[in-house]
Amino acid sequence: MTEIQRPGALYQQVAAAIRGAILSGEFTPDSLLPSEAQLMARYQVSRPTVRNAVAALRAEGLIDVRHGKGSFVRSGSQPALTIERRISRTSDGQFVMPNGDVWTEAEQPSTYRTRTTKTTGHFLALNEEEALFGCDRLLTDPETGTRAMHRTLIPFEVTEGAPALAEEPGKTPAEVYRTLTQAGHKLWWSETVRAHMPMPDERTTLQLPDATPILHLSRVTHGANDRPLILEEFRVGADRAELAYRITADKQTTRRRPA
Repeated sequence: MTEIQRPGALYQQVAAAIRGAILSGEFTPDSLLPSEAQLMARYQVSRPTVRNAVAALRAEGLIDVRHGKGSFVRSGSQPALTIERRISRTSDGQFVMPNGDVWTEAEQPSTYRTRTTKTTGHFLALNEEEALFGCDRLLTDPETGTRAMHRTLIPFEVTEGAPALAEEPGKTPAEVYRTLTQAGHKLWWSETVRAHMPMPDERTTLQLPDATPILHLSRVTHGANDRPLILEEFRVGADRAELAYRITADKQTTRRRPA
């Protein structure tokens, strides 16, 4: 039995005690937390107090509640999947992504027409309300069960020079790159990564535990004069995946010194 003597609401005191047991290693990662009855006896508190304490730790991301099984200490182990964010090109002009053969489509891609927002317009160097083709994909990794959401946004003005994209906006990214190259574009890419808490639909679609942020990647395909051509957004649970990048040094232009 552990006597609670810390200041603050009683459930906060119990939460602090359980948190301490987790951090000290008494309750190990992936282990089943003691039952409500055991925690009530351990801390000499009521059932509502224990439930409020567990809910607080769940909100902090220290505990996962698995329905029908109980509360488990969240694992701090290595993510299940490493996603390599590289693009390669074969000798016959095909584009290849290292993880391209990992993902399978859980559903049929959804294509639609939409317009730029303040955020997507920023990436595409367009004003708000500019017309776009969109394609959403729900991807899964069969080996780990990791789910990811992928979106492609193509401005109407880009498809004027590549009509095949207007006819089939649901092409895979590799197919889109090839189509743009065939239209005469010399491509390069930029990518930003941010983490944020998921919206309810993201949490449901990605099947995320409580208090789990997502990694939100925004990749822009550029053409001549650094013109943004398309935007891809990729979202995945931060508890399931990590990102890997190959970084090479750019050649710096040598400045001529005055004679």
